[in-house]
Amino acid sequence: MTGRGVRAWGPDTDDRYVEEALAVVDDSDARGRPGEARSTRPSGKRPDPDQHDRDLEEALALVRDPGPRGTRSGTPAPDPGARHASGTRHRGQDGPEEAAPSAPGRAGRHPADSGHTAHPAMPWPEARAAAARAARSVPRRDPVDLPLDAALGLVLAAPLTALTDLPSFNTSAMDGWAVAGPGPWDVRAEGVLAGHTEPAPLEDGEAVRIATGARIPPDTTAVLRSEHGRTDDKGRLHAALPPAPGSSRTAGTATVAHGQDIRPRGQECHAGEQLLPPGALVTPAVLGLAAAAGYDTVRVRPRPRVDVLVLGDELLTEGPPRGGLIRDALGPMLPPWLRALGADVVAVHRLGDDAEALYRAVAASTADMVLTTGGTAGGPVDHVHPTLRRLGAELLVDGVRVRPGHPMLLARTGESQHLVGLPGNPLAAVSGLLTLAEPLLRGLTGRTTPEPYTLPLSDSAHGHPHDTRLVPVTVRADHAVPLHYSGPAMLRGIAAADALAVVPPVGARSGPERELLDLPWMWAE
Repeated sequence: MTGRGVRAWGPDTDDRYVEEALAVVDDSDARGRPGEARSTRPSGKRPDPDQHDRDLEEALALVRDPGPRGTRSGTPAPDPGARHASGTRHRGQDGPEEAAPSAPGRAGRHPADSGHTAHPAMPWPEARAAAARAARSVPRRDPVDLPLDAALGLVLAAPLTALTDLPSFNTSAMDGWAVAGPGPWDVRAEGVLAGHTEPAPLEDGEAVRIATGARIPPDTTAVLRSEHGRTDDKGRLHAALPPAPGSSRTAGTATVAHGQDIRPRGQECHAGEQLLPPGALVTPAVLGLAAAAGYDTVRVRPRPRVDVLVLGDELLTEGPPRGGLIRDALGPMLPPWLRALGADVVAVHRLGDDAEALYRAVAASTADMVLTTGGTAGGPVDHVHPTLRRLGAELLVDGVRVRPGHPMLLARTGESQHLVGLPGNPLAAVSGLLTLAEPLLRGLTGRTTPEPYTLPLSDSAHGHPHDTRLVPVTVRADHAVPLHYSGPAMLRGIAAADALAVVPPVGARSGPERELLDLPWMWAE
């Protein structure tokens, strides 16, 4: 398979390529790597760590859509899931079970068995738009007043208006002397420090030592910086430029302009002036501004509450993988990313492959969003779709044309509750997080849509035959470098990444700019 999705197609070739595709899947599943007979890697070259997953994606794309019109003469495409109904599967992962919903008539994947009616996968941009629309349909929760130390990462629900002038009195911008009139000046014995009451007025020809932030004495002409003043043997202050490097003599007389190094009252803002509008994200700098303007609390939109349900009997919570079991990477990874997106993670539950436990957990949840991991495909232990039907949920997105992460879904489970189903493979789950959970949470928190940004790629990026690909990249100056280890089950690439590059089905050459998605930790508290 070349990865370009370009083939000469005819009425006698579709079945042959379907068989070839299934052979790649079978060979990979049996040996844990792509079939050597079908590899396009020139002999003698180091294996590409991502080629395995790319071969599988292309194979499955051909199985699912073995021609320009999807299937020949309306004949359903073979379903690779029938060949992997048991064995080395991981619910909802990219790979054999990430093919489009099954066509009827295939053993082990018939709707009568899985209960899953086929739906067309949604293009990636449309899926993100659907998630944003879903958030707008949810009734707004009442704003809350929170202490400053609890408001970080939330969104202002009311304008931030100055409660006082900033600064609220004339202050010194530098350490030095407050002086009145032209020099030289007689210096008072006692200086002026920050936090003290207003000092006595100065008379012409008088100066007083002053600290940064201290109140300016009435009738002060300017502040003379410490490095611009010197005293003579009679204790009188003179304005002088500092000596040149290597010289002990002053360089000349310093200029003392009226108002120099004085911060006048109201220089930054006046009482009643709007500092920030509703919808502004509360950053550390916003907290500092609010405190300086006199606030103890700010009015913000409350965090959406999220329940995380981790599915899978094969998941370990400690120690190395063993006995056919694997470590749960999503349980530790997703909650901090959700918090970085503005959510309040209420609980993380590990349910295994238990349909009844999943139903009870979703039915009992009062969270604004339920996030599940795994179980979104149509296999015998994939219980998310049956649970949604049992709850009478409205399926808004059922599969997205993106790799990794194809079998993700979004459903409305109540007037103010949604469920986001992520695939079970780690990188596929990250893809689902950014595709569906991020736009939904952005709308629920009231965050503004970030301006898209683009950078050229330093190297070409392989494209899926039909779907958008999200490729981990690291940002270097004015370009993005695609990273290896970007298969659906891999975290090595994303762990070193700054963003995900959006690669269209045709692939992306080095040079032209591509859209980048910031990773959630870029917004982490």
